[in-house]
Amino acid sequence: MTTPASGSTKPVRIATHNGTFHADDVFGVAVLLLLHPQAELVRTRDPATIAEADFAVDVGGEWDQTRGRFDHHQRGFSGARPNGVVYASAGLVWEAFGARLVAQMIGPGRADTALAQAVANDLDVELVQHLDRADTGASHGAPGLFGLSALLSQFNTTWDNPDAAGKDGRAALAGFRKALEVTTVFIQASVDQLRAKHEGAQLVRQADKAHGGAVLVLPRGSLPWADVVCAEMPEALFVVYPDSSDTQFQVHVVTVQPNSFVARKDLPRDWAGLRGAELAAVCGVQDAVFCHNGRFIAGAGSLQGALRLAELALLPDAAT
Repeated sequence: MTTPASGSTKPVRIATHNGTFHADDVFGVAVLLLLHPQAELVRTRDPATIAEADFAVDVGGEWDQTRGRFDHHQRGFSGARPNGVVYASAGLVWEAFGARLVAQMIGPGRADTALAQAVANDLDVELVQHLDRADTGASHGAPGLFGLSALLSQFNTTWDNPDAAGKDGRAALAGFRKALEVTTVFIQASVDQLRAKHEGAQLVRQADKAHGGAVLVLPRGSLPWADVVCAEMPEALFVVYPDSSDTQFQVHVVTVQPNSFVARKDLPRDWAGLRGAELAAVCGVQDAVFCHNGRFIAGAGSLQGALRLAELALLPDAAT
């Protein structure tokens, strides 16, 4: 990568096109600014200015990550992921620097190479590929304004703004800066959520199991267990964990898929909708707190009580 020589006082310069901006150029620039917070941003279509820049995003007619060139508009461009999703500038920048940025954001000593790459891959699937599809016309990211591409476009100047005719005007640049701020916050939050998801998944894998693995006992609440349990623990039927208030322990069914409402095994039918003493009288667990009418979750005041609820729910005729 061509960057200013060590000891040089020349700032890194990031060039992108002026005029109307889209999510892919905003995202690409936001990633580079997170890596180079002191960089100078230039919005231009002037070839000489672009050639002098250290990075060119969505402009310049070149794709060469070794030289910091991330455009996808040139004739003959054929960059695509293995799954066939064609790159726009957001994806080109993320492919080159996503894992590096993730490692920087998580921090040294905490993010190994595998974790950084896994988080970067997840963000590509969950967000960047959708930005690329929207920019290349392959699909709409979401209907109406319900999507990051559409939301960021709202920061463009309107046709009747006095600054609209001047593509390098103050209002246009201010709108781009606002879009950058939103995107930067979103990247930071998303990386942290995905980092927590991967680290939490490891805790789920290491959690205690009871009844031959049919009951998974998590050490804390809010761990992202659904994906891991559905994919890796076919024997698990119920998950027990402390709730977020630490006032009770909950028993949750395992569904056939993470986003499904169909349980591998439901909680007992005669518990449905009962609370407190009524539930305790039916199930025999004295500190039973509630059972949802949908029979997907129940609670008790203690870990022992929750484990007993799960044990009772495992009985062959419990759900009938």
